[in-house]
Amino acid sequence: MNTHAADLPVPGAEASALSLTGLNVYYGAFQAVREISMNFGTRRITALIGPSGCGKSTVLRSMNRMNELVPTARTEGVVTFQGRNIYDADVDPVEVRRRIGMVFQKPNPFPKSIYDNIAWGARINGYTGSMDELVEQSLRRAALWDEVKDKLADSGLGLSGGQQQRLCIARAIAVHPEIILMDEPCSALDPIATLRIEDLMRELAAQYTIIIVTHNMQQAARVSDYTAFFMMDEDRSGYLVEYGPTGRIFTNPDEKRTEDYISGRFG
Repeated sequence: MNTHAADLPVPGAEASALSLTGLNVYYGAFQAVREISMNFGTRRITALIGPSGCGKSTVLRSMNRMNELVPTARTEGVVTFQGRNIYDADVDPVEVRRRIGMVFQKPNPFPKSIYDNIAWGARINGYTGSMDELVEQSLRRAALWDEVKDKLADSGLGLSGGQQQRLCIARAIAVHPEIILMDEPCSALDPIATLRIEDLMRELAAQYTIIIVTHNMQQAARVSDYTAFFMMDEDRSGYLVEYGPTGRIFTNPDEKRTEDYISGRFG
């Protein structure tokens, strides 16, 4: 865990990379999450924890309008990024997803070469600089360059699971996002690959705001500056129970429900 995290206040709106205000998300008639309001600190790592089904991934996907890809989804409330509500009618969701990137639970490289996995997003976004330099820089930032520099023409699908996930992180970095969302990025990986991804997250936090959904309490304690704990009510709608610096959430939470979950009494 970050030794400085316990002293951090929950970020205020003025210091936020992203903020949620009164967020409600529905899938058809079902309300998946209700009245979520929180701010995310710039260049900090925030972990979203809670039992399965409490809406953590739904909240995460609301931050770059990924929920809109589900036909029955409907979002209410405000998600503020760079002074704008990303759900305003004149905001381009494709541009939102470029600036707020996503790394998924299961590594999903394109069926292309390692090189083209990185270059693809830059090309479609009109990048005019040196593509070779961009590919190398992105792979270096994802701690993958030394392992693949001699096989850039090989398929990304031929990499190990941990390497594939770092390739997906490099692909997200290549389009120069400001925020990286990670939805259980280590759940399909072995312990050694998991530690590599965690080390990478700490390195990337010097440049990017990172928000991660995880079921791994040890992972949340190791890598995050802030932790948000979610539960669900009797209608199975997810809600935010408690949010604060990770050191406090794990050692002296305000809510007994948080303590019970972290200590393994339920969930």
